[in-house]
Amino acid sequence: MALALRGQRAVALLHFLCFLWAVFALSQNLGVPRSVRKEQDKTYAGQWKYLTFLNQVLQTILYALCSLIDVVALCIPSKEKRVSYVVVPIRDFIFSAFVFPVGLFVAVAFWGLYAYDRELIYPAELDAINPSWLNHSMHTTILPLLVVELVICAHKYPRRMTGILGLCAFAAVYLMWIFWVHHVGGIWAYPILGVLGPCEKAIFLICAVCVMITFYFLGEQLTKWLWAKRRKKCT
Repeated sequence: MALALRGQRAVALLHFLCFLWAVFALSQNLGVPRSVRKEQDKTYAGQWKYLTFLNQVLQTILYALCSLIDVVALCIPSKEKRVSYVVVPIRDFIFSAFVFPVGLFVAVAFWGLYAYDRELIYPAELDAINPSWLNHSMHTTILPLLVVELVICAHKYPRRMTGILGLCAFAAVYLMWIFWVHHVGGIWAYPILGVLGPCEKAIFLICAVCVMITFYFLGEQLTKWLWAKRRKKCT
């Protein structure tokens, strides 16, 4: 029992630290002075047109829910069952359908395009605006955070079709959003979309959604493999 309690406290501490980091990264992203924002950031929708920023919001929500569950379990055990019944399914769905596939996609797509031609995703002029640590907080540290969450928390994945439909709905809404931003604001959230023709743009976006779905399967399989292995050790 003591060992279990210590483990529960350790998980709660890690979740709280992840929550603090997510809030810090989000606030710093929002806190870049308006005077040095790049032109696209000052236009219609501001930071809310970037998947990177939306992913940070999702991570912040996830760790807020995780911390809430942990605090109730440790401090108000009599309410744990009731809170877990409502909050845990929401937490697990957000992680499985959104945070893991979208977060992994953000990191892989950003650094992949950056290595190919950074001007397509993160022009060199941004180095004078965003400090390198802020860039890494948006595109690099999300990976270790995903790994930490996989290791310390056994998320229950929804039915596969439900999870994939949730992810596809998110992707579809986001794609409609960036096209709307272009229609109203006259700019593309990502420079690469401005250099692609209509057919190339369609192929690129379809491939992006397919990669996200692949990452959904990866998260599902990693969770099954990791936690099945742990349960086997405990028996």
